[in-house]
Amino acid sequence: MATDVIELSVPLPRSLDTRIYLRLSTKAKSIVLFLTTATQDELATPVSMGSFVYALPNRLDQAQPLSTTLYSSEASVEFTTRLAKLLARKSQLPVYVTNSISFANAGMGGTVEEEMEAFKTIVQVVSERLQLSGPKSTAACYTWMLVCIFEFLELQIWPEFEHIRNQELWSLAHVKVVHKVSISLLRPSSLHPPSATFRDVVNTTAAMSSWEPAPDSLQQLAACLKDSLSGFDKSAQKQADLMLQQAKNSPDINNYLAYLFSSSSPPNGLQFSEQDFHLVRSAAGIMLKNNVRSEWKSIPESNLQLIKLAVPMCLQDKNSQIRNFAGNIATEIVRRGGLLSWPELLPQLLDLVGNTSGQTSNEAQEGAMSALAKICEDNFRQLTKEVNGQRPLNYVLPHFIAATKSPLPKVRAGALTAINVFTPRESQAMLNSIDDLLQHLFVLASDDNVDVRRQVCRAFVHLVETRPDKLQPHISGLVDYIISQQKGDDEDLACEAAEFWLAVGEHDNLWRALEPYINKIIPVLLECMVYSGEDIALLGGASDDEEEEDREEDIRPAFAKKALARKANGEVSESADQAQNGNGFEKLSGMDDDTEEGEIDDYDDGDDANPDERWTIRKCSAAALDVFARDFQSPVFEAIFPYLSQHLKHEEWPQREAAVLALGAVADGCMDVVVPHLPELVPYLISLLEDSEPVVRQITCWTLGRYSSWAANLEDTDKDQFFLPLMDGILRHMLDKNKKVQEAAASAFANLEEKAGKILEPYCGPIIQQFVHCFAKYKDRNMYILYDCVQTLAEHIGPAMAAPELSGKLMPALIDRYNRVSDQSRELFPLLECLSYVAMALGDAFAPYAEPIFLRCVNIIHVNLEQTLAAAGNPIIDQPDKDFLVTSLDLLSAIVQALNDDKSAALVKSSQQSFFELLSFCMEDPSDEVRQSAYALLGDCARYVYPLLQPYLATIIPILLKQLDMDSVLDEDMDSGFGVVNNACWSVGEISMQHKEHMGPWVQELLQRFVEIMTNPRVPKALNENAAMALGRLGLENSEQLGPHLSTFAEEWISIMNEVDATEEKATAFKGFSMIVGRNPQAMEKELLNYFTAIARYRDIDLKSPVRQELHDVFQKVIDIYKQIIPEFSNFVGQMQQRDRQNLESHYTL
Repeated sequence: MATDVIELSVPLPRSLDTRIYLRLSTKAKSIVLFLTTATQDELATPVSMGSFVYALPNRLDQAQPLSTTLYSSEASVEFTTRLAKLLARKSQLPVYVTNSISFANAGMGGTVEEEMEAFKTIVQVVSERLQLSGPKSTAACYTWMLVCIFEFLELQIWPEFEHIRNQELWSLAHVKVVHKVSISLLRPSSLHPPSATFRDVVNTTAAMSSWEPAPDSLQQLAACLKDSLSGFDKSAQKQADLMLQQAKNSPDINNYLAYLFSSSSPPNGLQFSEQDFHLVRSAAGIMLKNNVRSEWKSIPESNLQLIKLAVPMCLQDKNSQIRNFAGNIATEIVRRGGLLSWPELLPQLLDLVGNTSGQTSNEAQEGAMSALAKICEDNFRQLTKEVNGQRPLNYVLPHFIAATKSPLPKVRAGALTAINVFTPRESQAMLNSIDDLLQHLFVLASDDNVDVRRQVCRAFVHLVETRPDKLQPHISGLVDYIISQQKGDDEDLACEAAEFWLAVGEHDNLWRALEPYINKIIPVLLECMVYSGEDIALLGGASDDEEEEDREEDIRPAFAKKALARKANGEVSESADQAQNGNGFEKLSGMDDDTEEGEIDDYDDGDDANPDERWTIRKCSAAALDVFARDFQSPVFEAIFPYLSQHLKHEEWPQREAAVLALGAVADGCMDVVVPHLPELVPYLISLLEDSEPVVRQITCWTLGRYSSWAANLEDTDKDQFFLPLMDGILRHMLDKNKKVQEAAASAFANLEEKAGKILEPYCGPIIQQFVHCFAKYKDRNMYILYDCVQTLAEHIGPAMAAPELSGKLMPALIDRYNRVSDQSRELFPLLECLSYVAMALGDAFAPYAEPIFLRCVNIIHVNLEQTLAAAGNPIIDQPDKDFLVTSLDLLSAIVQALNDDKSAALVKSSQQSFFELLSFCMEDPSDEVRQSAYALLGDCARYVYPLLQPYLATIIPILLKQLDMDSVLDEDMDSGFGVVNNACWSVGEISMQHKEHMGPWVQELLQRFVEIMTNPRVPKALNENAAMALGRLGLENSEQLGPHLSTFAEEWISIMNEVDATEEKATAFKGFSMIVGRNPQAMEKELLNYFTAIARYRDIDLKSPVRQELHDVFQKVIDIYKQIIPEFSNFVGQMQQRDRQNLESHYTL
């Protein structure tokens, strides 16, 4: 395209030595004008860009051109805007004006008259030059009207231009993109500083304006994209995937993808049906999003600008799927580059949603709102963090609330979806808007659209936690509203409504507000707990399927449980969710996997038809009944008792099943009230285990598991009548002919194991025998819950499992399964976890099985770390699953603890890879879960195989020190981060016990870290205890170094340690602390009374004699020191409470 460039200068009016310098660039379709002023002395000095304004003719009112300020400088923006609009009106072409004219230091100092004369002069010169360049044709003017339209493309495509072919629009719009690229170069912090010269920017713009798709390449790419989504020809699909992978190496691949994605019909030369071209566009959109995700840093700015043009175009597409793909790309760009990488995006989308122009299509409004909702869901932290002194949420939230008044239901629902990203999280923006939001919610509560009402219910659920004070005055109306929505025909809406009862019931205070309405709510919950007619048709008469192989989609992916934290006593502690093995609402349904921000649940078998595989109104109502039972207890059982009486023996199995479910749901909360009825109920429930309907047998297993604690704790005579038949019934149905019943029975038995504990020891023979039969019979899915049964038994009966007649039966079955599972199978996670518990229970009896298991774990870790390194150097390679590391590290810990020291050391030596080098890599892994397990293994190695660890400590301890830095614990990962630091502290204590005085080089830094932890109010109790414990143990052989700093931690140390149970670890920590006190007794002046009280109250009756005696001797030495330096020692001791003083006098010589 020919370009005329004119460069000239004219005198600045009323100035003696300052001139206006112009660069006028004219094409057939645009005018670009660069302006500045300079004296003769300033010509060699770069000039800042000033203001940049884009103006274009207005097709609706030619006298009023439109303008956009692309870059603003206060001194010149008004002058530049007026000039650009005037030139656009006179030329009827788009005009870009960049202006850094300075009047302040020229002529008369910037008077209005001077500006007017300069303005007139510039207009006159430009007008003359434009006429010299030749008149513009009507066709050229019409063509550039399309570019004018594209300036408002983020708002809409005017209907009368929809017939124009997309490739023409793209070609024209691309010019606009080039200009937008050049604009971004003019902004601060861009490639060009504000002092860039005009020629720099013009040259950059010209270099970016040359891309056009090559027809052959476009044809080939489109064909591959179509084939990649075709499920009919697997060979063609595989070949297409290979070709697309190669195409990613092309520097222009994203340009082609954006071009195809944004084309609503096949460009010239491409012959595709409408359906096939939709596949092309869809594949292009998916690939574009994936490229942004994986190649963000390597995408050139010019390509990125084309993508940013394609997204707003596609958000207005007639096809909702294309709009969704565009939203995915938008949120991915924001996620990778941050909001500042696309600062105009949010305002553009909000303008679309709000129909600012008054002419935005419905599709554009819906597409923009959908994109905004995605951006909020995937990038909420970016929206709530401060950016350039402002929080984006403060800007967007009022717009979202306003959008809930949109006449379009999808926009209203999308706005609420976006709002609901923030309702569960406290923020200043939400605090400022809460009253306005509530008023909108109350209006929307009666909306005709189901999706809107569903989001309204979700908002109320979220506000229960964040703003219960705002809901409590409206609780009566909310109860009626939630009941009405729960009783509706739409199950998703009903389920969302029922979540409200769960949220309120679990709230610390708000649950009491529901007490007057219990008799109104409970019947609705019971009604909703009956399977629907559709569910009955799916579930009724289920076949005996024990011999059928599981489909791949039947097997939920396994995940490693969160690594266990080490207590201050060195034992592992379970999280709350792990301890509640028998809470079966979610366990039964498998609804136990939460995704984090930006994640997509890896498991989606599409089998939503099966009500046992999804969260339903039935399960949600049962869970709510469970919560209410724990809240209100007796009144809830009184409310359901008539229902149970009528329905437990109902002829129709759905009614029978629902009654059994209700009885199980109230077990925890109403146990005391139900107990008088259990002698009658339990035998009936046991009889239901033989019900002809598998669904009834399934729920009966679960309910019996819930009441197993009652049966397990009966007197021996009553046990024979109730507990043994209950246990036997569940155990037998672990081999039911229906796989779902097998699963429910195994889950119930794991629950029974939790509650019965060591009571099961006399029955371990038949229990393990049944487990062995299950190992031989179960298909893959139920094998996972069988592992849970085995490990729960091992955990609760412990060493009793080591009896040869028990381990000799169990271990061959377990090892047989272990040998059949590949290193790549996710079944390894529960299997290795199960083996960890079994190893701990068997102790040295695990030795015959240990070596191949140990070496396999080491190899899994080695391979996983190698794969991590390969993926770090090649973005095409996927990151390996870290759960393989977690479970392998945990099993290695268990084996090292279980075997005697010599056998553990022999295993460490036998590993082909350097065991401790692999461990050090794991200690620096980005995953919190991996590091937490790695530090647990490090501490175990210090305790059991120290001689092998010792040569590596000079490398390992500096890594450990970095982990103790509390600044490294990110706010968003605080819980898992604390778990890592907790285990790191524990491992320091174990290393200190072995490495003794050789810890000297790191004492000062360790002290600093431990004090920071102990004085941090955010730190959980367990971490405080482990830090104090480690510091005390560090003092055993390093008291001289720690003594001078005693006053900085004595108060916190004593306060924390007073809460720790007496163990060998506590004894060694107290001994080390007392040795520090002996080095600097004067430092305890303020805390001495508390210290003596701690000595008096110390209980060590369970400790081994040597440890007890050593601690007693150290306490006596410290007392002797203070007897020497305190003149009236008896008066000092007299300040203690009488009981404490008596304890001190009875155990020590005063």
